[in-house]
Amino acid sequence: MRFDIITIFPEAFESYVQSSIIGRALRTKRISVHAHNLRQWTADRHKTVDDKPYGGGPGMVMKVEPLAKAVKAITANRRTQNAKRKKSTQRIILLSAKGKLFTQQHARRLARFDRLIFICGHYEGVDERVAKHIADEELSIGEYVLTGGELPALVVVDAVTRLIPGVLGKQESLAQESFSIPGTREYPHYTRPEVFRMKSKKGKPVRAAVPKILLSGDHKAIARWRSTHAKSGKSAS
Repeated sequence: MRFDIITIFPEAFESYVQSSIIGRALRTKRISVHAHNLRQWTADRHKTVDDKPYGGGPGMVMKVEPLAKAVKAITANRRTQNAKRKKSTQRIILLSAKGKLFTQQHARRLARFDRLIFICGHYEGVDERVAKHIADEELSIGEYVLTGGELPALVVVDAVTRLIPGVLGKQESLAQESFSIPGTREYPHYTRPEVFRMKSKKGKPVRAAVPKILLSGDHKAIARWRSTHAKSGKSAS
């Protein structure tokens, strides 16, 4: 899987993609991540990527021209590299507050592509012609407004990377975590110590113990307990 990210802040990705599971996937070459500075596709000496909106209104809007040039250059370069190999599949995604809400089902669908190209919006928004004629789809990670599309791009990269075969140490972990079945949550987890004495959120002494069923050794009963708590979303006790 190759991830291409078009942004005006390419340095924002350097640290995170080198860390944890994504970093390991990079080192084992199961993925590659390339952050491209949009300003290299501008035509003026100020490297302008935005302009005032037609019709008036606050803020600035990201221009269509540099984004169109960026996508064309990035996809053309990749086609040349793949000329002697099997045809690759790709998806161009605009990260946008008005896009469809990104879910685990979206992550599974996107993990089937060979390449994902992300367009990170900024300022007041992105010229609508990008959404209509360049991007294949628009995605949002929540019903709130962020400064730009960089954090959403990282969220999608992270969620998709975990689903690529060989990235996680144990693939069965994917089948047991939250949203593996739509509408469910992952069951509660416990580890040592068996009993931990602490104070509650209200300041009262609490003897916080691991549920007895998890200590029983009865694997069928444990599986039923986990299934019940995953489906209901109940707090375990």
